[in-house]
Amino acid sequence: MRIVLISGASSGIGEATAARFAAAGDRVYNLDVRPPAADAPGVTWRETDVADWAAVAAAVDRAHEEHGRLDVVIANAGISVRHNVLATTWAEARRVVDVNLLGVFGLWQAAARHMVVDGGGVLLGTASVNGHRAFPNYADYNATKAGVAALCRTFALELSPVVRVACVTPGAVLTPMQLAEYSPEMLAEVNARIPAGRHALPSEIAAAFHYLASPEAAFLTGQELVLDGGEIAGSTTSDFGVAVPQGSALS
Repeated sequence: MRIVLISGASSGIGEATAARFAAAGDRVYNLDVRPPAADAPGVTWRETDVADWAAVAAAVDRAHEEHGRLDVVIANAGISVRHNVLATTWAEARRVVDVNLLGVFGLWQAAARHMVVDGGGVLLGTASVNGHRAFPNYADYNATKAGVAALCRTFALELSPVVRVACVTPGAVLTPMQLAEYSPEMLAEVNARIPAGRHALPSEIAAAFHYLASPEAAFLTGQELVLDGGEIAGSTTSDFGVAVPQGSALS
């Protein structure tokens, strides 16, 4: 049994990832500002705002104190606000950066301080194809996701060979938020621009995290595992971003 901490695991990718690890027999803690819609076996919610480094450190320290180790820590929490660069407010951009980028930094740092002393561990995070291509109306979100990938490489270099660090980089994912916001016509339009012809399922992203945390990935560090259905390879990412209708959500 591994001790696994996942931020933003009350819905979407985080929820699916928590369920995947719990189903494998791991002890999972969900660090999220919101409780999950329903209790999940093997998953414990602990209210935590990842933008608050002191609160994050307290949650991490508590889990370590209870179990004596931390095996896998996944920085998944993220938010986005659709707005163009001229309309973005300081408060909106600040919150996106605090959650999406500094939230990853703070969680990884708090966990790594224990992992280095304990002699091992795996740090994982959720990046995005937004960090590789410009999606209009998501400037702050795009920048934070590029920053997550840069953090991944830097943490890997500084903490190797004791701690491994990697990111999953999704494209469009069929989360409950997207299902609530998309009409069938909107989904079809987006799917038409993905070479694979569809969105990823949250469970597919969860499977990628589960692999990265496994012994089979022991030689993988400082890298992104891209699951985008061919968006980047097909050079469709920027076109896809322009075509997404107002109010839609990205991974």
